[in-house]
Order: sequence, then structure tokens, then C-alpha cells
Amino acid sequence: MADIFDKKKRSLIMSKVKSQNTKPELILRKALFSAGLRGYRLKVKLPGSPDLVFSKAKVAIFVDGCFWHGCPECYSAPKDNEEFWRDKLIENKERDVRSNEKLVDLGWEPLRFWEHQVEKELDSCVKRVEDVINIRKKKPDH
Repeated sequence: MADIFDKKKRSLIMSKVKSQNTKPELILRKALFSAGLRGYRLKVKLPGSPDLVFSKAKVAIFVDGCFWHGCPECYSAPKDNEEFWRDKLIENKERDVRSNEKLVDLGWEPLRFWEHQVEKELDSCVKRVEDVINIRKKKPDH
């Protein structure tokens, strides 16, 4: 199916897509705060621009959109402009891998959650963050 909008209108629509403070990100932040995990910071300049970080434990958290990062459970490729979207998805996935590698090299632990995990399995996401923070606090070399 062809796009119903012209290029200019589609560009305007896409420019409005949020990259920070998305609904899944806000849900996770609220749940972490409620669980007593309140030491996180936002907009910390690290590879990949994590959505939130726990600086003392060196944990960087990303909430990846299922569409933008190609979730194996949820992603459905657009029918229009297929080559562009395929290349865009490959680029996003490669960037995520590079970001994780850079963070690990810097002594950080990257955690990635799919948006559907945050929306449907919130308690397990919070538990995973809590477990990783507790493990890293016990290690003197993080």
C-alpha cells in the first residue's frame, strides 16, 4: 500500500515521534521509583544515549521501541519504502550492539528492555534492574 501522505507531510509526522520520555520509559521509571530504586539519572552522556542510568552501579538502561529496534516478537516491516526501512532497522540494530560494546568497555552494564516487556512484564523488568544493581554494588571493580 502506498503512503497516503506526500514526502513533506510524512517527514513532518515522523519528526514528531518522541525519542525521550516515551510512555514505556515513563512507566519503567515510575515503577523503579516505586520499588525504591530512585538513584537514577536522565540524559547522561554515554554511548547510545541510555534512557536512564544508575551512575553508582554503572547500569545503563534502554527501553527499545519494538518498531524502531526490530523486536523479534512485534516488528512488522512497513510495506512502503521497504528498502529504506530494512536498511534503517539494520543500522539501528548495529548501533545498539556498538553502544553496548562501548558501555561494557567503559565498565558499564547495559540493560535493554523491549517496550512490550515494560508494558506487559513490568515486575520482571524492575526485578532485573534491581538484581543487576545489587550484584554490581557488591563488586568492587565496577
